[in-house]
Amino acid sequence: MPQRMLLLSQRCLYSIEQKMDEIDDKSESEDDESLSSFLTERQSKVLQMRLCGLSQQEAADRLGTTRSNISILEKRARQNIARAEKTLRQWMMLRAPISLKAAAGTDVFDLPGMIFAAADEKGIKLPITSLDIIEQLQRRSPRPFKKRTLKINAHIYVTEEGEVLVEDAKA
Repeated sequence: MPQRMLLLSQRCLYSIEQKMDEIDDKSESEDDESLSSFLTERQSKVLQMRLCGLSQQEAADRLGTTRSNISILEKRARQNIARAEKTLRQWMMLRAPISLKAAAGTDVFDLPGMIFAAADEKGIKLPITSLDIIEQLQRRSPRPFKKRTLKINAHIYVTEEGEVLVEDAKA
């Protein structure tokens, strides 16, 4: 391994050890319930090592386990993160004061007007522009769109902070 890579790897591992010490210190001073997470301590360590560029085998060697076990830990950690993200997204949709339905075939450039009209009806001034809405729709939720139009019926939710969320409408 080149000297520069070795140095970066050592810094990264030092950072991992520091963070794990911080977690250990917090767990001694707080209730177990307040530390509940979708990730186990071991999953966190594996993800941290992988984010630092270690291979699964290198992470396994450092943790004294097999590459196969690291693979399973990493896969489950990523599944838990996806579940947590979905939960947060659902929570944001529940809290969003603006919601509207958009039919398949709706032009993406018509959606900002629909969103601002729904906001006006509720007396909410959104801190975003039409361009912000279009960018969020195409960057965060590209799946429901084909070129400039919605491929499917969709529910669109907007928070008071201007975050736009799109969900496939169930028939």
